[in-house]
Parts: sequence; C-alpha cells; structure tokens
Amino acid sequence: MSAQTWRVGSQCLLLLALVGSIRSEGVQSCEEVRKLFQGRLVGPVKGLPDSPRAGPDLQVCTAKKPSCCTRKMEERYQVVARQDMQQVLQTSSSTLKFLISRNAAAFQETLETLIRQAENYTSILFCNTYRNMALEAAASTQELFTDVGLYLFGADVNPEEFVNRFFDSLFPLVYNHLINPGVTDSSLEYSECIRTARRDISPFGNIPKRVLGQMGRSLLPSRTFLQALNLGIEVINTTDHLHFSKECGRALLRMQYCPHCQGLALTKPCMGYCLNVMRGCLAHVAELNPHWHVYIRSLEELSDAMHGTYDIEHVLLNFHLLVNDAVMQAHRDGQKLSEQVNKICGRPVRTPTQSPRCSFDGSKEKHGMKISIRNGEETLANRRKEFINSLRLYRTFYGGLADQLCANELDAADGLPCWNGEDIVKSYTQRVVGNGIKAQSGNPEVKVKGTNPVINQIIDKLRHVIQLLQGRSPKPTKWELHMGSGGGTVEQVSGDCDDEDGCGGSGSGEVKRTLKITDCWG
Repeated sequence: MSAQTWRVGSQCLLLLALVGSIRSEGVQSCEEVRKLFQGRLVGPVKGLPDSPRAGPDLQVCTAKKPSCCTRKMEERYQVVARQDMQQVLQTSSSTLKFLISRNAAAFQETLETLIRQAENYTSILFCNTYRNMALEAAASTQELFTDVGLYLFGADVNPEEFVNRFFDSLFPLVYNHLINPGVTDSSLEYSECIRTARRDISPFGNIPKRVLGQMGRSLLPSRTFLQALNLGIEVINTTDHLHFSKECGRALLRMQYCPHCQGLALTKPCMGYCLNVMRGCLAHVAELNPHWHVYIRSLEELSDAMHGTYDIEHVLLNFHLLVNDAVMQAHRDGQKLSEQVNKICGRPVRTPTQSPRCSFDGSKEKHGMKISIRNGEETLANRRKEFINSLRLYRTFYGGLADQLCANELDAADGLPCWNGEDIVKSYTQRVVGNGIKAQSGNPEVKVKGTNPVINQIIDKLRHVIQLLQGRSPKPTKWELHMGSGGGTVEQVSGDCDDEDGCGGSGSGEVKRTLKITDCWG
C-alpha cells in the first residue's frame, strides 16, 4: 500500500469515526448554537442552554438525544426558516425580474419618445407647409398623440374615435384656409357643420381609413406586449411573497434549523432530502411552469410579427406623410367639396382678418425633422429581439425552481456527510419525488393538500394574457382586429403591406429618423 493511499484511507476512517461519534454521542456544548442564534436571529442569549438538555417540549425538532434548543428557540427558528425561504426565492428570481422590469420601462420610454417625435413631425408639417392653419391644428395634433399614448399604456380609449376626431377637426381648417382661402370669420356653428359633414363627403378619400387600419394594427400589439410584460412582473412578485403552508413551514424548520438543536450548526441537508422538501413546498408554484412556458413563447411570436404595417415605429413616424396626402387630396378636390359644403351648411359670412401664423419652436424642428440616423441595433425591433432571446432562457424557470434552490443555495456538497431530517448520514435513502402537485402523493417530507388560490389566480391571469398575445399576433393572411379597448367595430385587415396601407410611398417620401423603418414605405 502506498503512502498516499494510506493517507486517503486514514482520512476516510477519521471522517467516518467523526460522523459516528456525532451520531452516537451528540455534542457537549451549545456555545456555537448560542452564537449563531444571537448573530443570525438577533435574539437575546439569555435563557439559551449552555449545554444540551434532555426532554425539552419541542414540536418539530424532536430527538432522543439532549437538545440545544428550547421551545421559544424552535418558534423563532420557524419564523426565520420561512423568511429564509422567501429570501432565496427572491434571490433566484431577481435576474429574471430585473430583465422584464428593465425592458418594460425601456419599451415604454421608447414609445413615449416615438410619440413625441411623431407629434413633432406633424407639427412641423403644418408649420412648414400649411402655416396659416398651423396654430389651429396644434390642439388637435396634441390631442391625437395624447390619446395614442393613453391607449398604448392601457387607458380605455378607442383608436377609431380619436383618429376620426382628428380628421373631423382637420377638415374645417383645410376648408377655410385652402379650399376657400381668404380669411373667414365663420361662426362656431358653421365650423361645427363642416366638421360633422366630413364623414359624409369624405374630403380626405380613404386616407382616414388607412390611418385607422395602420394605427389599430400597430398600437394594439404594442399595448398588449406592454400589458404582458407587466403581468410577468406581477407573477414574479406573487411567487416571491407566497405564504407557505404549515406543513411546509415545519419541513423547512426541520431541514434548516433542527440540526442546530443537536449542535450541528454548520450542517447542510442532503440533496435528495432538500429536493423533497423544496418540491413539496413549491408544488403549487411548479404548476405555473407550462403556462409560463407558453407565455414566453407567445411573447416571442407577437414580437416576431410586429413588422411592416404592424411596426409602431413605421406607423407613427410616417403619420405626417398621410396627413399631408389627406390635405393635398382635399385641396385637389376643392371645387367639388365647396359645392357639397354649401349644400349642407350654406355659405359662410366672410370678413377680412389676419390668420394667426405658426410660431413653432425652432428647437423642436432641430430635434424633430433633422434627427440623425442611429445604428440599426438601436431600433425598437432589435431591442425586442434581444429581450426575447434573454427571456427564452427562463422558459422552464418555475418547473426547475426547487432544483435550482437546492443546487445553488441549500444542499451539502457531493460526498460530504449531510442532514436527512433526523441525523447526519452519508447519503439520503428515501424516495425522491418529482415536481408538481400530482408528484407529491409519495413525498416523505411534506404533505401537500389541495390547491393554492393565489397560484390559481395567477394561472388564470397568465391564460388570459396568453389569449391576448395569441389573438393579437398578426397572421400572414388576415388578422381580426378588435378596435378599442371597450368594444367597438371589428374589422378584417389584410396582413400584407400593400398600397391601400400606404406602403406604395407618399409624395414626400420617408423622413430620416432615429429609429429604423422596416419593410414598407419603400
């Protein structure tokens, strides 16, 4: 026998002898336990045993040997075991939670920037091209983009209504300044008549309908995407702060702190033992896993589909081009429109006055139309793609949570003596159960009863948002668009990018923009 082999063998015999002595005789002093209790639990040491005592009235950490614990210590340990469980849950989910919350905030900020840019482009259009009506158009423009933001961020406003309201307000301005130029002193009643007549005489052709289609197809997916991210944060917050059952609390106490009562303050649980305890405590949480998996897949599918006329960047930052086309069309058809308005509203009484001129802030123009083009990597679509690629790594997060906690936080290293709930052993010999409620019927460490109403509620919310995500995903052929959050009309819209959507280009072409426009408007 070599010297090295002899040394290894001697160390193994010494380790086994140490384990045997701990199991057979226990410890002689509770000093280490007293120190850890005071330091970890911030509890007073007065009344804590100096040495193991026989026969304390413990409820969970019962043993035949003398104990370093009192009943009050055991109660305090039970509270801390639950706190420890919540802490490791929050630690394990912190990266995922930060990923979703950071990107939800970034997407919202980017959308707010897009809305401001689109409003600037539209204001600059009026200022540069239709100066006489610019100030009067400012309120309608601001109201439209305010409503766009409200809708995107979850308010109960209807896109059909605010798009139509914008073009209704635009027609009297176009009529008074372009179709019948020369300044008017029309009454409010006359302007209201022109505004109301817009939907009957269609001065802007099919452009309002095109805008409505594009707004609906691009705003709704983005709104749903943001709602889904916020629900993801809610799911994590809920599972981070679960209230565990009495059975789970007792099992956590037995696994984490009952060794202290035998003076084994530094001992860790065996892997199989830890898995049984954690899979039992997290059985209801594991039921989230299939729904969480579908949730992430549905987010990915919706994100992939948000391009072309479903791309909110494309639609918002080219809205002003369609407004210009609408005004030009009304101007071209001016004589016919004038006759139609005269029939419906009569002729206005006119007096020469000076129209207010545009006083648009030059700094807005500087930061609006003259925005430099950034690298393509900074587009919203690429941000979504990067986010989804990171999120995809967490598809099985809830199914493997118990295993992750044991592997990373709780269990003893391979080959070392470990705690099996009663004593220090070389290995855990009980059957190890699987994840989920059904697998817990044979769990030797935790009895799992019934269902958890909080988890059931979260599952219902996940199912609902999955339906929204899948229902709002544009299909290659047709997509059923539900306009507005409170009902409204249902319209079948083609998923292709065609001339009817404004993809054939506008007279003035695209603007140079901060964020890349994909597919359409060539």
